[in-house]
Amino acid sequence: MERRSLRIGITIGLREEAESLWLNGIKQNALYLVKLFLNSKHRHSVTLLNTTPVILGDELPWDRKRFPTLPYDEGWQGLDVLIELGGQIDWNQTAALKQQGTKIVSYCCGPEYVQTMEAIIFQRRLFEAIFVNREYDCIWAIPQVWDLNRGFFETLRRCPVREVPFVWDPMALEAATKDLPHHGEYQPSAEPKRISVLEPNIDVMKFCLYPIFIAERAFRREPDRVKFLYVANSDRFVHDNTEFAALMQYCDLIHAQKACFVGRVTTPTFLAEYTDVVVSHQWGLPLNYIYLECCWQGYPLVHNADIVKDLGYYYRGHDLAEGADRLVEVLTAHDRSWQDYRKVQRSRIARYLADDPHLVVHYDDLLFELVAGVRA
Repeated sequence: MERRSLRIGITIGLREEAESLWLNGIKQNALYLVKLFLNSKHRHSVTLLNTTPVILGDELPWDRKRFPTLPYDEGWQGLDVLIELGGQIDWNQTAALKQQGTKIVSYCCGPEYVQTMEAIIFQRRLFEAIFVNREYDCIWAIPQVWDLNRGFFETLRRCPVREVPFVWDPMALEAATKDLPHHGEYQPSAEPKRISVLEPNIDVMKFCLYPIFIAERAFRREPDRVKFLYVANSDRFVHDNTEFAALMQYCDLIHAQKACFVGRVTTPTFLAEYTDVVVSHQWGLPLNYIYLECCWQGYPLVHNADIVKDLGYYYRGHDLAEGADRLVEVLTAHDRSWQDYRKVQRSRIARYLADDPHLVVHYDDLLFELVAGVRA
């Protein structure tokens, strides 16, 4: 088919107009996709479409001239492609899109299979609030959720699934750090290091326990090099969970009064104000924004995410001894080459950026295959 400018809509689901971009990653994901599509030589027209009743005004945390944003009902007509990302369309909206020939994509970036298992096992409400749409033309799944979730996606939604590249951009990070000292970038210090664990702790895939254990093992080896351990998104565990509180009593960091369990944090600010090194662990979700945010800002990241094993300080699988080795390496040697580290990290992250020409062409190929009706 002839390649031309496409009219593309990307859904978001705002809870309130001034909702922070750091509440979750989904709105950032939508903005990065808009930026990528706008970088195409085909000059696509791209609009963010809000599917909730929230009134759109001047309080949105992005520039509406750069990223056009409309209520769904004002922007769906005439679309060539709708990408359902952060807000869900219903059956009637789906039927109307189909009638006008719009191709519909479900852009999947969450561990839905694991979340479904947890909802069933722990009796959490999930599917009573979800419409399982069977009329998608294709499902696009990012690499970190592809393998584990592909069968779940294609069976439940009766639709082919296509693995698509991960997209990121430092624009939200730069906006959040522009007024911080050194723009929130890592700065060396002769002081003992502050270790941060920033896992969301909402499922088993990104949980704080193994990062705490890595910090604990490093502390036993190099106690004078550890100033403090901060564990985000964990305050409810120490207040409401006797199992977690009891377990922590076996850690030397706790008895040395060098650990603190805090609530939700805004990553760029927390890095700048409380962090010298980040320790992370994942289980089946080997790439997320926080890895790129830490490394872009030059913070040493100790992690086991094999998709980005060339970033930060990588340890394999669930090998906590190797993780502790990498953390000790950071504590003892990172500051010798901290500027080179940041430069290398940014060069390696470039493959994910919304203005990477290869990434732009790859997504153009996906779009035109979709419009032409080519099956995954």
